[in-house]
Amino acid sequence: MMNSLLKRQIRKYLPEHLQESKDLALFLDAINKSYNTSDDQFSMLQRATAISSEELFEASERLKEEMNSQKKVIEKLKGIINTLKFAELEDQELLENSNSLRLVDFIDNQAKEIISINQQKDKLLKNLEQQNRELNDYTHMISHDLVSPLQSIETLICWLKDDYSEALGEEGKERVDLISEHVEKIDTLVSAIRKYSRISNLNKDLYKVNLNDLIKDIAIELQVSDTIKIAEELPIVVGEKYSLRELFINLIDNSLKFNYKENKEITIGFEEEPLFWKFFIRDNGKGIEEKYFKKVFVAFSKLENDYKSAGMGLSIVKKIIEFYEGKIWISSELAIGTTFYFTIKK
Repeated sequence: MMNSLLKRQIRKYLPEHLQESKDLALFLDAINKSYNTSDDQFSMLQRATAISSEELFEASERLKEEMNSQKKVIEKLKGIINTLKFAELEDQELLENSNSLRLVDFIDNQAKEIISINQQKDKLLKNLEQQNRELNDYTHMISHDLVSPLQSIETLICWLKDDYSEALGEEGKERVDLISEHVEKIDTLVSAIRKYSRISNLNKDLYKVNLNDLIKDIAIELQVSDTIKIAEELPIVVGEKYSLRELFINLIDNSLKFNYKENKEITIGFEEEPLFWKFFIRDNGKGIEEKYFKKVFVAFSKLENDYKSAGMGLSIVKKIIEFYEGKIWISSELAIGTTFYFTIKK
C-alpha cells in the first residue's frame, strides 16, 4: 500500500513526459525492493536481540550451577584437609596407610575435576562473548538500515493527510492514523534495540558522574520533580553518563508506568559497601508477582499490552548493570509497591 502511494507522489510532481519513462519504472522498482526487505530485516533484528538476551541469561544460569558445583568440591576438600590435620600422621605413615592413599587419590581426582570445570567455563565464556559481539554488530547494522524507510513512511503519511484530506473522509483518516500508530510502534522498537546494542560498545574510559544532578535532570525531563524523593545525597560515582542516565531513567519510567495511584511516590537511596555502591529505587505502585521477577529482564517481555512500550527497558537496565560488574534484584508486594536493588562497582 505504501509503495503505490510513493509512486503516485513521485509522479504527481514530475513532468508528463517523464511519468511513463522506463527509467522511472526501474527507479520505482528499486524503491519497492528496499521497502519489501524492511519487514524481513525487522524480524531478523528482533530475533537477533532476543537471542542475545536469552543466551546471556542461560549462560549466567549455567555458570551459577558450575560455581555451586565447585563450591561443593571445595567443601569436600576442606573436610579432607581437616581430617588429615586431626590425624596428625607423619609423612611416612601417611604414605604407608592405605586409607590415606585413597584420600590422596580422591584429592587428585577432585583437583582434576575442578580444572575440567574451569576449562569448560572458560570455553563457554569465550564462545558466548564471540556470539554476543556478532549479534550486537548484526543488530546495530539492521536497526540502522531500518531508520530511513521508517522516516520515509512517516513522510508519506504526512503527504497523504495534507494532499488527500477531503478525499479520505473520517474513515480514511482513522485508517491513516492507525498506520501512523504502527509506524510509531516499530520506531519505538528500533530505537530501543539500538540503545540495547549500544551498551556493548560503551567507552571503557570512565569518569566521575554526579548522580544528584543526573536525577534532577531526569525528573525535569519526565516532569516528575514532585514525585521523586532522594533519601539522602547520592554519591559521585565513576562511570559513563549515557549509560547511567539510561539506567536510572528506565527504572524511574518503569515505576511511573505501573503506578495507577493518584499520589505516586518514588524514593531513591543507596548504601556504601567496600567494593560496590548499592542503590534502590522504591515505588508505591501496583507491584510485581514473584514469578515474573526474572522474566521482566528478558528482551521484549511485557507484563501489559502497551504498543508504546518496546519491552526492552529493564533488559537495557540489566545489561548496563552487567557493564558495571554489578547485579540487580527485585522485592515487591502486590498493591503495595516494588523496590529495585542494584549494585555498581566502585
